[in-house]
Amino acid sequence: MNLDEYMRYDATGLAELVADGQVTSAELLDLARQRLRGVNPAINSVVIETEAEADIRVQHPLPGPFAGVPFLIKDLAQEYRGYPTTSGCRALRNTVETENALVTDRFLDAGLVIFGKTNTPELGAKGITESDLWGPCRNPWDVSRTPGGSSGGSAAAVAAGIVPAAGANDGGGSIRIPAATTGLVGLKPSRGLAPYGPSSGEPMFGMAVQGVVARTVRDSAGLMDAIVDPNRFADYQVAQPDRPFAEVLGDRPARLRIGFSGHSAIRGDATPEATAALEHTAQLLADLGHHVEEVTPPYDDKALAETFLTIWFAQVVGQVAEIKERTGAGDRDFEADTLAMVEVGRANGVAKLFRALDEITGYTRAMETFYESFDYFMTPTLAESPIKIGALDTPKPLQAAARIAHRVHGGSAMVRTGIIDQMIEANLGWVPYTQLANLTGRPAISVPVYWTPEGLPLGVSFNGTLGSDAALLRLAAQLEEAAPWIQRFPAQPVSRP
Repeated sequence: MNLDEYMRYDATGLAELVADGQVTSAELLDLARQRLRGVNPAINSVVIETEAEADIRVQHPLPGPFAGVPFLIKDLAQEYRGYPTTSGCRALRNTVETENALVTDRFLDAGLVIFGKTNTPELGAKGITESDLWGPCRNPWDVSRTPGGSSGGSAAAVAAGIVPAAGANDGGGSIRIPAATTGLVGLKPSRGLAPYGPSSGEPMFGMAVQGVVARTVRDSAGLMDAIVDPNRFADYQVAQPDRPFAEVLGDRPARLRIGFSGHSAIRGDATPEATAALEHTAQLLADLGHHVEEVTPPYDDKALAETFLTIWFAQVVGQVAEIKERTGAGDRDFEADTLAMVEVGRANGVAKLFRALDEITGYTRAMETFYESFDYFMTPTLAESPIKIGALDTPKPLQAAARIAHRVHGGSAMVRTGIIDQMIEANLGWVPYTQLANLTGRPAISVPVYWTPEGLPLGVSFNGTLGSDAALLRLAAQLEEAAPWIQRFPAQPVSRP
């Protein structure tokens, strides 16, 4: 097998070749490393290599449905024993994990060969991947643009052909945003379905979930099957799927009722490119026999964004405090933007946090009322094309001011200046749709059915009711069959061999 052939296969296809003896695990690992060496200098997607463990694994037959397939995990909440989990943060750059994350164990049990960890923003706190520690990760479709975040490194690596799928997680869109910017499938599963731990519970009050980004729907389904299983250490157990996700893909969905909107209270209507993606998908769905109807959004996304950020800032306060206590790190070991989030979270106080947590019920009820009339709510995944690298950089004077405010606990003054509205508009204005699924715990999937005239991917998302993960994958498989995307690869400067 040569590199061009390697890149034509998804993970399921590569696993079949290994099982049939047509290629070895070692040969696939060599090809993945060859592609990594060729493109990583341009995109900066893989920041930690786990070479020793990978070399050991390919020396022996591996069990599992994805035996021998090269794989990457995210350098955030996917711990790998013997290697750092930096979470994009300088304070954690010298840590060494003493045990695997449960999701990492399940990837390994599936036979995957993990040979590296992927770039992520500091503490996963942004929809872009541009940490001070690792530098910006770049989109293979246009290296002047972001692959999104926080699973941007994983998405860039898959889109560039290093691996056919990679580990990811999602606390506010961190699977779906990168999938949408890079032409991949990204499922954010229902709350509690994919495992966190074992050293900690669910982050963000259960809003963050584990998953993958993948080139094909069948890989997304098969890899979810690999990681979804009851966890005896969990605080609670959720209903498990009746059938493996991979089994349901062949079932064609009945005629669906799909409501769609590109409107956002944060920014108004989506850009012409995102609107075109939405309209293109609506027409494709109608051609497939589904009822598609433009609707008024069943919630106020600007109010939801404030609820979301209130919870987000509170958990950043806890994260930074825990890291400082565990490592002895100081303020200089964190980015200025992170310290600003800490101060806003501290100034908001416990009362505002609990109000925000209570507000989730209202969004959940609004969406479940919507689902009485529709099966899915469809939006663009992004309100505009992938933004330029550095577009959200905080100016140096403001970074200095944030560090001073942190030292003097000046969060209340920051709140009075209207910084919350500014952060909503700047950081969520281009991705105003994705936080809904995290707050409500419902599944959502981004599918790559549209490319702009400039050749940039622009995904479209479907939000479903609780437990509709399999049905979302089934719809995605129907769209994939109608408008195949697997053979789309970025052109120069990250090119096919």
